[in-house]
Amino acid sequence: MAGKLTYQQAGVDTRKAAALVGDIGTHVRRTQQTRKLWGAFGLFAACYDLSSYKEPVMMTGCDGVGTKLELLLEHDLLETAGKDLVAMSVNDILTTGGDALLFLDYIGIAALHEEKITRLISGMADYLEACDCILAGGETAEMPGIVPVDVIELSGFCIGCAEKPDLIDPTTVAVGDVLIGYASDSIHANGWSLVRRVLNEFPGEVTDEELHAWLKPTRLYHDVTRDLKKSGVKPKAMSHITGGGLPENLERLFRGMGADLQIPKWNLPGIEKLLSHVDAEDRFHTFNMGIGWVAIVAEADVETALKAGDGGTVLGRMVPEEGVRVCVIGE
Repeated sequence: MAGKLTYQQAGVDTRKAAALVGDIGTHVRRTQQTRKLWGAFGLFAACYDLSSYKEPVMMTGCDGVGTKLELLLEHDLLETAGKDLVAMSVNDILTTGGDALLFLDYIGIAALHEEKITRLISGMADYLEACDCILAGGETAEMPGIVPVDVIELSGFCIGCAEKPDLIDPTTVAVGDVLIGYASDSIHANGWSLVRRVLNEFPGEVTDEELHAWLKPTRLYHDVTRDLKKSGVKPKAMSHITGGGLPENLERLFRGMGADLQIPKWNLPGIEKLLSHVDAEDRFHTFNMGIGWVAIVAEADVETALKAGDGGTVLGRMVPEEGVRVCVIGE
């Protein structure tokens, strides 16, 4: 009727959103080369058949990209944002010994922007395809007046499953067990509130090349867990090193004991410029310091575990004294 308002005039275009679902179909199909949804067509929720598991135990993960997203948007690194979103949830699933089966995303945006959303989904699909995890669905919310025009909200949700006997059991960790660290690819997606403050207070100190090295996507540690399983090594515990750094992410795994760790110098372009402005102790509780994943294994499994994925190195051993103490080799 003449003079009546439409949803589109209010800033939400449902027809455009429906067309976008078809446009991203190629990326969605890339994540279903090995695993398939069960009866997916036309459903309002995704289903997955667990009958291939004898004793299935499910696990869930939920995370975002944090304040790193501001710089990723500023530097037009949307594919990286998509990869970060996947890795932050999938890596948490992998610490349990489980397989990442299904991933869902939430994208909040002021107005539908097909190119930006497609690039985000493309980045997600790159990582999901690599670890055989299905992009099972998600929500793209147009929220004019709520989400600023230069901002995108991102959240990710992952569902995993494992056979009950394959679950990692941190209660088996014992004094003398060895901690194997695996290299990070960058600062990953934690600590960026501090990074952004340093960048703001010391403008021009960090080069664009160095900043882009810091902004590389969070490493997906599927290669490490895959190789460990293939080799027959079952870690006592595994940790994804995120907010809180090595001490806080490891201390949650055990009680009544601790670890003394020596880590290699962080080999990331320009990182010494950042760390020169950060408290010497706080750096270990904020950044991954070049180690994004840790597996705790028995002495007999050390050599095999070092060959899992890339960048494996012995960090230290479990000791009777509680707490995790970290130092950099050579400092």
